[in-house]
Amino acid sequence: MNKKQRRWRNRIVIALVIFFAALAVEQSGLLAALFGTPGDVYASFALFLVPYLVAGYKTLLEAARNIRRGDPFDEAFLMAVASLGAFAMVFFPDTDPHMAEGAAVMLFYQVGELFQSYAVGQSRKSIAAMMDIAPEYANVEKDGELVELDPAEVAPGTTIVVKPGERVPIDGVVTDGTSQLDTAALTGESVPRHVEPGAEVISGCVNMTGVLHVRTTKPYGESTVARILELVENASEKKARTENFITRFARVYTPVVTISAVLLAVVPPLAGLGAWSDWILRGLTFLVVSCPCALVISVPLSFFGGIGGASRLGILVKGSNYLELLAHVDTVVFDKTGTLTSGIFNVVAVHPEAGVDPDYVLSMAAHAESFSDHPIAVSVRAAYSGEIDREKIDEVREESGHGVSARVNEHLVLVGNDKLMAAHGASWHDCDLTGTILHVTVDGAYVGHIVIADVVKDDAKDAVDGLHAAGVRHCVMLTGDRADVAQAVGTRLGIDEVHAQLLPEDKVAEVERLLAGEKDGARLAFVGDGINDAPVLMRADVGIAMGAMGSDAAIEAADVVLMDDRPSKIAQAMRLARRTMRIVWQNIVFAIGVKVLILVLAAVGVANMWLAVFGDVGVAMIAILNAMRAMRVER
Repeated sequence: MNKKQRRWRNRIVIALVIFFAALAVEQSGLLAALFGTPGDVYASFALFLVPYLVAGYKTLLEAARNIRRGDPFDEAFLMAVASLGAFAMVFFPDTDPHMAEGAAVMLFYQVGELFQSYAVGQSRKSIAAMMDIAPEYANVEKDGELVELDPAEVAPGTTIVVKPGERVPIDGVVTDGTSQLDTAALTGESVPRHVEPGAEVISGCVNMTGVLHVRTTKPYGESTVARILELVENASEKKARTENFITRFARVYTPVVTISAVLLAVVPPLAGLGAWSDWILRGLTFLVVSCPCALVISVPLSFFGGIGGASRLGILVKGSNYLELLAHVDTVVFDKTGTLTSGIFNVVAVHPEAGVDPDYVLSMAAHAESFSDHPIAVSVRAAYSGEIDREKIDEVREESGHGVSARVNEHLVLVGNDKLMAAHGASWHDCDLTGTILHVTVDGAYVGHIVIADVVKDDAKDAVDGLHAAGVRHCVMLTGDRADVAQAVGTRLGIDEVHAQLLPEDKVAEVERLLAGEKDGARLAFVGDGINDAPVLMRADVGIAMGAMGSDAAIEAADVVLMDDRPSKIAQAMRLARRTMRIVWQNIVFAIGVKVLILVLAAVGVANMWLAVFGDVGVAMIAILNAMRAMRVER
């Protein structure tokens, strides 16, 4: 508990002690002996007014402020009117006194509010654990000494020093030192990551062993940790449809029940159907039980708990609306490279034409691909052992989804797939090996091809099996790779439908086709690496970015961000979303069901004020306890 909650708790404890002491005095008959009748009623009024004001003065002030603002209809208003009305029964001293019930209404309402505050605090802790990734300082060496600077003051390109036990404050590249990084706060994974010179590191990780010198690549405001914190802080702004419905429902419901309570208290006695005191008490009981606390508190808390629980698993959900959509997903569309496969390509074969040196084929391809950051281009350059002279390269032109053309040492070089060859009228032939085939021509003459293979991720098969087990009807894979490569991966993983050799716009078209075929209420999720799949991530009902550590495009375009590259977490996220939605609807049905029952009993005079207190505070506490289950997850 924080300091404010402790003061609140102490005030309630004091009020409860006074309340039960007053109740004991009243039940002992001492007030009747000392003050007679009806003097004992007025003495009881004074006794119970003390704990009532100690516990509830803030609620009374809040209700008064809301009335002044012209927005009176909330739970504070209902509690204030109902409890003050119970005390007002002192004007009917011939009836049973109801000051104890009036004080109890306010006391137990305060207990429920404190409990709610504690529950929200607990759910925030799972997200607050992620807030702890925020670095307090960055070590920069000046005049031979380390100076602690605010991370926001460190410019890109600055070399910072990260000592063992400190968090990496800004994204960068290791220039000196080796160490193990704890990435658990970001990915939910407990296995440390080894880093050495040349390795990229992201902010928020904890340096465990050696001293690291890191050259920063981004300003702090654009670093991974800053983007994640912004994402988490803004998650509560994007409400689910169910949550918005409850908010709108409460706005209409509260004034309706208030007017109903007034009519219940006034109309029957005016019609001569009973004493004013009886019907006023029924109206007050009706008001207490009608308070929508359980719904207004538990539904947002359930979603908040679900988002917090997901963050502990390294799954960032941008809002409760996406958590709700994720629970209804029955079609999952995967990109292949970087999602189901590692995205780490290796040259496995070079097949030159007759009379052509294999090194010549690889050299031409490496030079033509020298300006590209595509994983295939990187793998070609890595396989070439010679030096690349960029001064000999010009007129470089990338043809999206097809390949690249460049002039290398005055020779026109084409490197790409069969579509690139066909587009330029070049001859080519296929390869028996399964993999990505890069055909190479020099001045229109076919000189050979390079075979590149990608590795399927260890848990990709488990991911697809897990989604099918979770009730996903259709798993689809879209890729720009060759059909035989895509089909081999799809068969191995148990993918239901495979589409290959697609350009980025073709992927969007395929997703549009799948969306058009979705059943009512069903949703489609697209899973990609978040860099070249941004258009499809944004078009899908739910965009899920894989392996997004350090990827700005992923965090921007996706609705759900998995902070490591394990596709098996998709099924985990869906199970968590569905569990959260079950809890939400359990609370809605339970709260409305109990309240309607007690409202009917109050209207016919069967329910008393004590039952009304349970119908409000008791139901709210049970709903809050149920909502807190949403934040409990197993790593």
